[in-house]
Amino acid sequence: MNDGEKHNYCTQKFIDLANELAKENIDAKLISGALMASSGIYATFVAAGNTGGLEPSGVDKIVSMYRRNLEHIQKRKKEENQKRAAEQAAGE
Repeated sequence: MNDGEKHNYCTQKFIDLANELAKENIDAKLISGALMASSGIYATFVAAGNTGGLEPSGVDKIVSMYRRNLEHIQKRKKEENQKRAAEQAAGE
């Protein structure tokens, strides 16, 4: 498995866990917040280790990474929606 495939695999595992939590009647906003908090904790660990913390510049780097990732996700979703709409229009 290459890094892209591993990334997609891990992403799907987190989505699966979120869906399992939703089946326990936990509010989606709480689940999303918990995923974000977990990601922030793990990102801090990756950047600074178990005992370290981030300086403001480190926080800024991680915020920028999240922003680029979210922008990429939204771009892909928009492209998928446009493709789906075009396919529906062609099938009419």
